[in-house]
Amino acid sequence: MQKKSGLRGIHAGWYAVVCVLVLGLVALVLYGSGAYDSWRDGRSLDQACDGALAQDGLTSALGSSHLKAEDGDDGSLAGCFVKTSPGTGRAVRVTLRWSTDGAPSGSLVWYNADTLGVREQAAPLGNGWSGVVRYDGTWQIMVALDCANQKNKALVAYGDLYGASSGTALTGLGRVTTETAKKAAAQHGCQVKAGKRLTRVSTARLGEPGTAKPLGQAQGSCVALRDVPGAQSGTPEIMEYPADPDAPQTNCYLATSAKKPGYGLYAYYGAAAKDFESVGFGHPGGDYVLATAPCPRSTHEAAFALYRLYDRDTGNYPVPHYSDSFARSALKAFAEHEAEQRGCGEVRIMSAP
Repeated sequence: MQKKSGLRGIHAGWYAVVCVLVLGLVALVLYGSGAYDSWRDGRSLDQACDGALAQDGLTSALGSSHLKAEDGDDGSLAGCFVKTSPGTGRAVRVTLRWSTDGAPSGSLVWYNADTLGVREQAAPLGNGWSGVVRYDGTWQIMVALDCANQKNKALVAYGDLYGASSGTALTGLGRVTTETAKKAAAQHGCQVKAGKRLTRVSTARLGEPGTAKPLGQAQGSCVALRDVPGAQSGTPEIMEYPADPDAPQTNCYLATSAKKPGYGLYAYYGAAAKDFESVGFGHPGGDYVLATAPCPRSTHEAAFALYRLYDRDTGNYPVPHYSDSFARSALKAFAEHEAEQRGCGEVRIMSAP
């Protein structure tokens, strides 16, 4: 009996050794084949942005299905950084915050360029989303989703695209940003009105050749300026985006006969209005007019601005002589039209230089 018991102990020991060797061999194979790295990268995506990262669109945005995520939190609600694995220089950063919190410093830079040509332009995201597309060397999509059950609070999401870009990549970024915002809002009990799934986000930008057209042909964001006295004489051209009552920012540019943007008109709503005001209304330098209006979607008033624009290429102002009376009448027409489209209250001119 003792002999058999001893044999069983020896066999059990060998079985244990064999199991360890097999497990080690399997682990080695998995590691060598890249399966472990793939599992680890997939897990990092699942946990990214506190589990709110929507992965639909990442492959299109980054041109690869081999991706990994890293923590990108900078003190906001959540943040994550997704890049290709191995790295190709292309990456997506997603940042989430509440509108009641201060905006990340990087996002505030967009409001400092109101006076510099068309640099502060924002195209409406469309498809029912309260969002815009912006470009300043890199592409950014911003979405602000109001919480229907939490007064004066919105979930704000930023998606930044680094590296090579295209319409396909930007559309992918749009899906990542919008769906992540929607998912994060649900996680935190914020009931939102979301738009439809994005199928196309255009890379078109104002200021490029062919983007100016006669003022009389305005149909979108500049339509209210067609009948403003004096507009045809000094700024007979316009650069505009399609009108979109859901976008948190609207802009229109009045251009000279040389197709140089002379005046920039901007409207900001909700979280965008709060951020715009937090940097001193875009740090106005030069000639400007400001206005506000109460709007139903937010307890924070909408902000409207007109700036005479500076052309950095020529070092001067395309509109050489600023007219306060024209600026006031142009902003009033623009703001009142915007307010009417959004169901806002009376527009009040705030200040003038």
